[in-house]
Amino acid sequence: MLSREVHSRLLLCNRLQHLPLILAGPILRRTESDAVTVWVALKSPREVTLNIYATEDKGTTIETLLLSASRSTVPLGKHLHVIAVTAKPVSNQQLQPGRIYAYDLRFGHREPNLTQALNSSLPTPVTISYFNHQLPTFALPPDNLNDLRVAHGSCRKLHSSGEDALPIIDDLIEYYAHQPNSRIHQLFFTGDQIYADDVADPLLWVATEAGDTLLGWEENLPLKPNSSNSYEYKKPSQLKPGERSDIAKDCGGFTAMLIDSPEKAKSHLLSLGEYCATYILCWSPILWPDSLPKGKEIYQNPQQAKQWNQEVSSLQDFVSKLWKVRRAMANVPTYMVFDDHDISDDWYLNRAWCNSVLGKPLGRRVVQNGLLAYAVFQAWGNTPEQFQKGQAGGNLLEAVKVWSASAGTTKFASEEISKYLGLPQSELETGLPQLKLDRDFLILDRDYQNGIEPIKWHYALKSFKHEVIVLDVRTWRGYPQGEDNEIAPPWLLSPQAFQEQIQKPLEQTSESEIEVTFLIAPTNLVSLQIIDLVQQRELEKGIVFKSDVGDAWNFNELALSKLLAELFQRRKRVVVLSGDIHYSGAVRLSYWFGSNYRISDTELEADSNQISRRESTTQNSKARVLAQLTASPFKNSELKTHFIHTKIKSLVPEPTQDWAGWSQPPQLVEVLVTPGAICRQEVEVPKTGPMVRQIRRVCGNWGLTWNIVPKDRNSLPDWQYHIEWIKRLPAILAPWEEKLLSREISENQSHTKLLSKVGNLVYMLWRNRWLQEGEEVVGRNNFGLISFEWSSNREQERAVIQDIYWRSTWKPNTVVYSRYCVPLYQLPPRRQS
Repeated sequence: MLSREVHSRLLLCNRLQHLPLILAGPILRRTESDAVTVWVALKSPREVTLNIYATEDKGTTIETLLLSASRSTVPLGKHLHVIAVTAKPVSNQQLQPGRIYAYDLRFGHREPNLTQALNSSLPTPVTISYFNHQLPTFALPPDNLNDLRVAHGSCRKLHSSGEDALPIIDDLIEYYAHQPNSRIHQLFFTGDQIYADDVADPLLWVATEAGDTLLGWEENLPLKPNSSNSYEYKKPSQLKPGERSDIAKDCGGFTAMLIDSPEKAKSHLLSLGEYCATYILCWSPILWPDSLPKGKEIYQNPQQAKQWNQEVSSLQDFVSKLWKVRRAMANVPTYMVFDDHDISDDWYLNRAWCNSVLGKPLGRRVVQNGLLAYAVFQAWGNTPEQFQKGQAGGNLLEAVKVWSASAGTTKFASEEISKYLGLPQSELETGLPQLKLDRDFLILDRDYQNGIEPIKWHYALKSFKHEVIVLDVRTWRGYPQGEDNEIAPPWLLSPQAFQEQIQKPLEQTSESEIEVTFLIAPTNLVSLQIIDLVQQRELEKGIVFKSDVGDAWNFNELALSKLLAELFQRRKRVVVLSGDIHYSGAVRLSYWFGSNYRISDTELEADSNQISRRESTTQNSKARVLAQLTASPFKNSELKTHFIHTKIKSLVPEPTQDWAGWSQPPQLVEVLVTPGAICRQEVEVPKTGPMVRQIRRVCGNWGLTWNIVPKDRNSLPDWQYHIEWIKRLPAILAPWEEKLLSREISENQSHTKLLSKVGNLVYMLWRNRWLQEGEEVVGRNNFGLISFEWSSNREQERAVIQDIYWRSTWKPNTVVYSRYCVPLYQLPPRRQS
């Protein structure tokens, strides 16, 4: 077992005094021409001053002070003091595109500058700069769309297989550090920045003790009622790593461990301290001990000890590159939004999940802890204006001070925190979450009696040539009514959410003011066909939590049609950045709507051997285009995604899809053609409301063909869209790797020795470049870099490009990128054959 001396040496409480002032960060957050926000977590309270400077000589020389501000840290705990400080212009000067800017942080007399605050008592110097002046730098988005660079990614599980892809962003920034128009201008984390449910045992072992140390107190977690009709409470340290699955399921109502997967929640985060510590452990190497215990020192069971050692090995690989992650996040404006794993698997998936989790004290407490940590560590930097004094976020921070100072015992402060975070009210009799109507849907009820307005998790950005709309598709879901619909897939946005998150921000900006609209949608609009088929079958069986049934937009055609209509009524072209699904790819969606817009109008001829088509066209047709660019995962690839990454997936390519929609149910007929006759029969459709139907090609053989078509012109669709998957181009060596070609020789020599062993032959064949050059998706750990080819006067010469960066298998440790090119000009409707 673990000796007392070794255990004491690894504990944060015994190491904290030797650590630097800055525990995590600085992270560059929302950055605009007149405001720059930087987030940082400290071990001691300070008044933090942020200064933004102009630079010369391609960023090498620090020049004039342009923006500045000071703000005191917020005590999240005794040894955890967090701040996101926003600098404003010191004169009338604003930041401009095409320039490199630097920033410095000052913390008072003890650590007067950023370098000292980063390096206190550390034997190895810490750098977060690409320049000799040792300050982090950044560049604003350019005023020419051809120069814009936007990175995005999602799903970063620390102990998952494969190397973390996020450190590659550091390589990319370093390579272009001196070139303001070639650097990454914005970085979007599109969900699952942490995995609160699927946690490695050694990570929880570190996070529990670190969290309690940082807070300075241990949280009492309500488990289940005892004989005295009150709740049994336990502290996080009493709920050991690897032993939490039953507690999470029975006491918290969580679903991560369902369907025979208890290991998925065996170390589920529960306390606020654990959530906070996990964020710091994900973004900074400072809290990590120099080593972790061996499995046999923790477990007597050999199988448990083996798994512990495997997880330790994965975590040590992860930590070894964290310095690069820290430097990257300090040098590029970074924006974040949650998906489910930031709180727990399947978070708010459907009404059944809400009732199961929010109806239990532990479940509700964990959701509150997860959202509170998200607010402080992620949301604050997205919308710093919400965290000013008197605003929802500012009031939340005041309530957190009271709650933490009381060691989590002040009930009133906890209730205030719950409301500012937007947790729904509870029914007095049942304890279940209250719901209210939003037109035909049920939504979580956040109309608090004291008039508290919760924080808004969605937000928008506007730059010189593009705008970004970031969606909250978790807390504003529209759930179907009815007792039989508890597991029914929701609309990811309720009617009110469509208005607040899409209509309002798009109408605040004229389309003539920008050239491209980005939509950040944490879950996909379009998924691989096999995923749709599996989810449909599982829904029919009532199994919805295994594969997140209902999280993709296209699983509910009416909701997807509503989303497309809201976007395309206001914008001609939209680029959707998404993640979640653990593979990367690109989809083009062409869309048409309008009065009698161009569409195939089938007419039956007397000739029984054919169906001829005549196209009718009017002046009122409108065409739109959308590109869905998916980038996932940073670190969570698995065998099935490795499989679809290869040429094998090309044997079953993704088919094109055509869909049509009607505002009111149309009259459709099924036409059957045989060598001797043509038969028509009515097709049953819903009696009321809008309808969406996939348009199938003519089916059959020489003896019988059939198709479903509109009965007459009055039944032509009101909108139509066509979906096609974009081909993945052959991988290209990353530009900085070209200088390291000498490494290739030594690696090839070592692999030649491996090939001498017959047992490695299959392994080498699997890693062969030809096999790994699949045609549709990238299934290895990766991220996406977005750029444009943009003609100012020729629409047919406009395209969005996604380069997916990943580590090749045929040259281990070498970074390559696969390119997807999606045209962004509008096409006429396709004829259906």
